[in-house]
Amino acid sequence: MAKILFVMTGADQWTLADGGKHPTGFWAEEAVVPLEAFKAAGHEVTVATPGAVVSPVDPGSLSDGANGGPEQAARIRNVVETAPEFAQPIALTDVRLDDYDAVYVPGGHGPMEDLAVDADSGRVLARAVTSGMPVGVVCHGPAALLAAVKEDGTNAYAGYRITAFTNAEEQLAGSADNAKWLLQDRLTEVGVKVEVGAPWAPHVEVDRNVVTGQNPASSAPLAAELLKKLA
Repeated sequence: MAKILFVMTGADQWTLADGGKHPTGFWAEEAVVPLEAFKAAGHEVTVATPGAVVSPVDPGSLSDGANGGPEQAARIRNVVETAPEFAQPIALTDVRLDDYDAVYVPGGHGPMEDLAVDADSGRVLARAVTSGMPVGVVCHGPAALLAAVKEDGTNAYAGYRITAFTNAEEQLAGSADNAKWLLQDRLTEVGVKVEVGAPWAPHVEVDRNVVTGQNPASSAPLAAELLKKLA
């Protein structure tokens, strides 16, 4: 049995370029599907957030449309509401990385608000990648990689080939024009190699110990690839 650390957002609002606030949090599918896959494989999951707050779920990610219909949406909502892992997070400041075998970061716009600048999250993710620990990140979750800075000031993931929610997808979702910054651009600026797949289609990149997915549809194949690292 492996122990997997979920690093999750504590932000329920995303600050826009015009100063407005957009409701956000974690994207339900991107947390629920991997959680179920890891637990089904016999692994243990612990959630860590800034200040040990219960990670808020993006309300948009609970809709029927976001989940392919009412039946799947109801199932996803049930897991969000009942999974003890989501209800009992620990604080990122208290994480002892030696206690874990892998790290996973789900998306949603929440990570762009807090994890992108959270020193504790950055410390965990920088140490994880440099130690060779498997790291899985999906959709907007790679925003958390921006805070993973080494002592020399460079990004710990610079030079890694990853994927993330793309500029094209942000535009298609209607969020690009009022965003303070775009994830694909910011990751590229710090030296991460962002591979772009077709919008909304499953797309996973594996580079050494880092497994990344482009969008919600990539959650299940990403979880499968991360499980291979723990076999």
